[in-house]
Formats: sequence, C-alpha cells, structure tokens
Amino acid sequence: MRRDPQRPSWLETWGLAVVAGLLLVLVFLVWGAGSLGDLVAGHPVETNPFAYVLGLVAGSRAWSGWPATLVLVLVAGLAGGLALLLWRRLRRRGGPTQRRIDRAARLLAHPRELGPLSPAGVAASAARLRPRSTIDPHDPAQHGRLRGRTVVGNMPVRSSWEDTEAHIWGPRRGKTTSQVIPDIVDAPGPVLTTSNKRDVVDATRGVRERAGTTWVFDPQQVAGESPTWWYNPLSRVIDIESAQILAGHFVAGTRDPNARTDSYFDGSAESLLAAYFLAAALGRFTLADVYEWLVNARDITPRETLADHGERLVAGDVQSVQEAPDKQRSGVYDTAKALLRCLRSRQVLEWVTPPGRPRPEFRPDDFVTSTDTLYLLSMEGPGAAAPLVSALADHVCTAAVTHAATMPLGRLDPPMVVQLDEAANICRWRELPNLYSHFGSRGVVVSTILQSWSQGVEVWGEGGMRKLWSAANVRTYGGGVAETAFLRELSELAGDHDRQVYSTTYDSGGRRSRSANSRTERILTVDLLAAMPAGRALVIASGAPACLVRTIPWMDGPHAEAIRTSLATYDPGARAQQQAPILAKPSS
Repeated sequence: MRRDPQRPSWLETWGLAVVAGLLLVLVFLVWGAGSLGDLVAGHPVETNPFAYVLGLVAGSRAWSGWPATLVLVLVAGLAGGLALLLWRRLRRRGGPTQRRIDRAARLLAHPRELGPLSPAGVAASAARLRPRSTIDPHDPAQHGRLRGRTVVGNMPVRSSWEDTEAHIWGPRRGKTTSQVIPDIVDAPGPVLTTSNKRDVVDATRGVRERAGTTWVFDPQQVAGESPTWWYNPLSRVIDIESAQILAGHFVAGTRDPNARTDSYFDGSAESLLAAYFLAAALGRFTLADVYEWLVNARDITPRETLADHGERLVAGDVQSVQEAPDKQRSGVYDTAKALLRCLRSRQVLEWVTPPGRPRPEFRPDDFVTSTDTLYLLSMEGPGAAAPLVSALADHVCTAAVTHAATMPLGRLDPPMVVQLDEAANICRWRELPNLYSHFGSRGVVVSTILQSWSQGVEVWGEGGMRKLWSAANVRTYGGGVAETAFLRELSELAGDHDRQVYSTTYDSGGRRSRSANSRTERILTVDLLAAMPAGRALVIASGAPACLVRTIPWMDGPHAEAIRTSLATYDPGARAQQQAPILAKPSS
C-alpha cells in the first residue's frame, strides 16, 4: 500500500533556500546586465547589486537602454538553454516509476560491494579459470557476461565463467536484446541456444559464422531452415540408464505439465520406450524403427535384439508387456506412441534419421571442442519437436562435462555458453535443477530464461524450481511479472532500510514542534517490482547484496554494426525491405 510521507522540516528549509537563491541570481543578473550597459554607454557603474535593483524599483535609477537589454537577453537565453538541457536529461531518466526505482537503487548494493561482479573481480576470475588462454585484459567480454551497468555508479556488472544463471523476465522486457544476443556474440567458445522464434538466429548467425560453423536445428521450420545436417539422438544410448534419460525427454517434452497421469500406464510406457531406444541403439536401428515397433506391439525384433546383445533382463521386461492382456498391452503401447508423436512428421524425422543423400552428422563430442554455434528451434504445443530440443541440449552439455574432466582444472577452456531461452516451453529438461551447480564448475555456463516463476514450477515442481533458483550463482529479474508470492520473496532478498518519518504538532498556544521516528521498510516493494520499467533489472548474485542495473541492448554494444549486417543478411523482413523497388517520382 502506498503512503504519503510526512514532509520533514528540512524540506521546508531547503525550499526557502531555493527561492532565496533564485531571487539572488535574478538580482545579480539584472545588475550585471545593467552595469555592462552603463559601462558601454559611459555612465557611472553602481558597485552594489542590491542598491542598483532597489534604485530601478524605486525609479531613482534609469535602465541603460539597448546595451543592457541586449546583455540581459543573451544571458537569459544562455540560462534558458542550460535549463532545457537539464530538463531533457531529467526526461531521459524515465517516468515516475523509473525515478522511484532508481531512487531505491541508492539503498541497494554500492558498486564497491559487488567485488566478484566488478570489472576487476571478473578479470581476476577469468585469469584463474582460463589459465590456458591468452586473455586480452582490455576486452571485458573475455572476462564474463555483461548483465548491465549499475544505476548507482554506472559500473559494468558481469557474471564470471563459473556462474550459472536464472532469469525471470516477463514478455517484451528486452531480455533478448540485452541478455541473450550479447551473450551469444561475445562468447569465446561454443554456444548452444534455444528459442521458439527466429530473431536470435537472424541477429547472431552472421557474427558467429566468423568464429566457426553455425548449426541450425529447425525441424518445425521456425526459421525456414532446410535439413543440411542431421543428429542421431540414439548415439548417446549405450545402456539402459542413458536410454531412460532419452525417454525422459520425450515424457517431459510431450506431456502437458497439468495433465493427469496414470502411475501404471505412464510409468510402463516410459520404461518400454527406454527399452526400445536401447534395442535400436544396439542394433543400429533408427527412431523411425522405434515408432514402427510401437505400432506393431507384437514385433519381436526389439526383444530379440536386446537378448542378442546381452540385455536379457530388459528383453524380459519387453516380453512381459507384449504378453500382457490385450487391454493392458494396448494401453501401454498407445501411451508410448503418444510420447513419440512428433516423429509422425516426415519433416521432423528428416533431422533425426540417416539421410538418403550425404549430409554431415552433428556430433556433440566434436562440438564442445570447437567454437561453433548450435541453434535449437521448436514451436510449442502438440507434436512439437521440444523433446528433441531438450535431448540434444542434454547430450551436448553431457559431452561438455565429460570433455572438461580431461582438461586442466577440470573445466572447459574456452567455456561453453548455454542460453536456454523459453526453457519451460521448448526445453523441458527434467534433471536440469540437479545438474545446475555442477555445470558451472565444469565451464558450462548455463542460463535458464523463464517468463515467470510459475512456468518453472510447471516443469520442475516447486521443489525443483527452488533448487534451480538457489543453485544459480546469478539471478536476475527484468520486470513484467505479477506473481505476488515471487515478488514478495524478491522484495525480501533486496532488503530493508530505516526511513525517517517526520511529524509536526501544535500546542494550545499555537507553538509548533517537530519529531522524527525511524521506521523499517522494504527497499523494493511488491508493487514497485511489478511495475519495474523496461531497461532495468534486479541482479541478485551469490555472496553479494542485490543491485539494480541499467540493461544494455545490443544496439548500444560493440557488435551493433555486425549484428545489423547479420539481420540484413538473414532476416526475411530486412531482405524484403532492401529488395523492394523504389518507385520513381511521377513527372509533372
């Protein structure tokens, strides 16, 4: 609830001082102009400004004509110009809400309290974490990822190469322009990013092509990309455990988080799917074969393949389902088929099965040692390729962790930047909260980007979302969220401050007395966090107090021209504008 604070006595004192100061400036302005005019006209000059002005008011002194008027106009014009510049600067500071939150920033962390996130802090951590690399001390992008500049002090705030991140930004708050795109173009090593739109691909592809190969996984034609390469999800399956991980991606990516589940049929279908994935991997079959096995529930090929490769227990599980009563068997197989419904699309299948004509195969083990870029695109809803997106993201990150274990300090160098944008919609990675803290220690710097807290709860549950949020070393909030429980927690994390409240009383004789009391209040209230304007973000990092930053869009960054060139090359809208014919002006 908003309160109108009592006006303290010092405000009244300062108000009187400002009025007196303005009158003093006016007196000296009139005296100065008149004195210069008298000097030009050859008249005696009055050395006392107050006597001069009083003489003009009383009529005992004459104004010295056009010279004084000219000087007065010039000085007044200069003062007006300065006032206009000041007004424009204040206007650029934003509306009332932005001014309120910027004032609150003075009560949050001071730049000197943000040591690990400061330029010196991230430079030191980069030297420690990347001993094999020659890091340019004058290139801050090699030291960490820019989150913004502090509203107080204008200090760059960066996360280090061992920090995992969690971002909650409402729609159209500038997270793509100020967080995702800059992180991608600044990355020193391989990049993996997910999206349900083509904007990130168009903006960064031209820049990242200078660093290495750009791989665009686009089975649903989000960016209109044809399959010039393919990926085999079964290539990571070597045992029943890895097969279960792959099956889990299809469960999480296909099933509606709010849907009712059946403990028997859903659990049995996931186990059956894992067994079929293992059979396909061992027997060098494809995902298309897996789907056909599910269509023909009595096909003994997967069962025999498992037995031939020593997986007799798993083969026995398949046999027990195949020999179950018809209703029970059909329920399990129908549920398993539903999990693979995205494979019914020939367009999707082309990306994940061996091609009829030669196409390179994407190999995660090679990718993590490169400086390539992998864009994972998918739509939302039934039949979406989201399970394949999360499976490929998991495969790449697992390969990165495995490779990091063979490197000095057990870390990737250069680190791999992972941007899981729209994670709750197209990359429902069930085990992500459990892996988060481990990724950072291996040089796999993951950022999970959500539109609200409840999005994460739908995917990982309340406990999983809290685990991910707590495991993230850097947490940011970019506004646009109306969930009061989440905002209340942010308000608590931002902290309190003691506010002086002044009151004035009058006794029976009319004598005034003033008193001051201290009151503890939240620095950032729930209503202020809900109304946070675009261009501001709250940053809460481990081991540091919360701070407010001014976000920096790519248009104001060092790669602006290269990104514009990339957009002109790959954005269909930009190309259409360039190719539009210019109509000649009709002759008169």
